[in-house]
Amino acid sequence: MTWELFAVFLGSSIRLATPLLLAGIGEMVSERAGVLNMSIEGMMLMSAFAAAVGAWATDDPLVGLLIGIISVVPVSLLQAFLSNTLRANQIVSGIGINILVLGATTLAYREIFGARSRAEIPGLAKIKPPLLGDIPIIGPAVFEQVWLLYAGIAIIIITALVLRFTSLGLAIHAAGAEPKAVDKSGLSVTAVRYGVVVFAGFMASLAGAFLSIGDIHTFTEGMTRGAGYLAIASVIFGKWRIGGITLACLLFGAATALQFQLPALGVNVPNALLIMLPYLLALLAVGGLVGRQMAPATLGEPYRR
Repeated sequence: MTWELFAVFLGSSIRLATPLLLAGIGEMVSERAGVLNMSIEGMMLMSAFAAAVGAWATDDPLVGLLIGIISVVPVSLLQAFLSNTLRANQIVSGIGINILVLGATTLAYREIFGARSRAEIPGLAKIKPPLLGDIPIIGPAVFEQVWLLYAGIAIIIITALVLRFTSLGLAIHAAGAEPKAVDKSGLSVTAVRYGVVVFAGFMASLAGAFLSIGDIHTFTEGMTRGAGYLAIASVIFGKWRIGGITLACLLFGAATALQFQLPALGVNVPNALLIMLPYLLALLAVGGLVGRQMAPATLGEPYRR
């Protein structure tokens, strides 16, 4: 493998890992507070569709991004309501929302674009950071990325600081580990858990918009194709830590990038094997084969006073 091909592979891995990382960090915050948000997949798909339609209708990808973010708010509130107010089974309700969004976006897509449309949609611009982007060979291939990637990194850093050094972060951790202690302190466990689900929806909306108007500049039916579930698996793989989740998402991104890299190198590997590789890694993570897992104590359990 030449340095040029390696740089392309590395840049592709980062690009493909970005939506997983954005959604995974949102899911991690939600799970830290005790809410297993299985509807991440549906939130990503809703945003991808709404952002694409918004960018196509207005010819402005920034407007599309805003519409994508707004479109996920009712979905996240529905998930929060089902999980925290109605105390519904969080796995069943999340999967139900995913199916609902898949059907709704498929129907709307066919009505707006037609069943086999591949309309090109205005996309978000790429930027090249100074110095890093000027590195020979590696710079343009690795660091010239959609600006949403760098904005997402900034949000993730802020999230890490909030979780580690603020009272809000302490309340989020406590809501998942000892919710009764949060309740006795005067804070509302339900309010904290509503907030983290909405935050997870915001991060998932960025991930979905990245897919449609940041990466390929189009929308296809069910285009997330399990990316939300991979994001959830990355939380388990990364043991509910931001650093671990980042490494897991990069691994999933690299596994996906191999689908395009190996044929270019003349390596004959069945395409089906390459397609299933990220999900095989996710299965190993969920099965506990990547080390001991320490989930939040009340993950998936509705709080009752």
